[in-house]
Amino acid sequence: MSELDEQGNGIEDTAPVWAVFGDLMAGLLGAFVLILVGVLVVQMDLVANLQSEVQKRQVEEKRRIALEKALAIPLATGRVTLNNGRIGISGSVLFPVNSDQLRPEGRQLLKGLVQPLLVYLGERDEMLMVSGFTDDKALREGAGKRFEDNLELSAQRALTVTRALMDEGMPSSHVFAAAFGPEQPVASNADEKGRALNRRVEMAPVPKSANVKAAVAP
Repeated sequence: MSELDEQGNGIEDTAPVWAVFGDLMAGLLGAFVLILVGVLVVQMDLVANLQSEVQKRQVEEKRRIALEKALAIPLATGRVTLNNGRIGISGSVLFPVNSDQLRPEGRQLLKGLVQPLLVYLGERDEMLMVSGFTDDKALREGAGKRFEDNLELSAQRALTVTRALMDEGMPSSHVFAAAFGPEQPVASNADEKGRALNRRVEMAPVPKSANVKAAVAP
């Protein structure tokens, strides 16, 4: 009789241990599944972000190649540069020092840009932002009578280029002007070489937006 009791007690003592062990294993399995699902979600997000970045770079590269093709002739002459989708023209090519009056050769250069830019913009439903930049040197006394500061000079130069493009056939709905003055220099203003690089006009194709209005005075 005592043996049966001893055997029975042994069974009763063992059962709770196995129950606790089973609950522990179930908990560990559930935690492992959650971790695995979390890792998979993170990996899927990383893959999606990587694919998006690759597609973005491919689009940018195609855009760069298309713009280089459209501007092949002016780029070959060295009077126009192309950097990160921005078409750069030295201020000295377009204007005399501290002036917003186009040089004849500057107007001729802009005339040659209109048609290839129109084709490029039309294929992508984009518009052209014309931006004026200056160095940080104060305006000379004579120029100061016409322009309050470098920002106003850069604005008038951008407007002059914008109007010149429109005169040569660029629709007003395809172009607008912006002014940055001495902001966003591409070189140091400590010497004349750097200042010459900062005195420039840039043209950049940008997506059309209902909120963008052409900054062209009547």
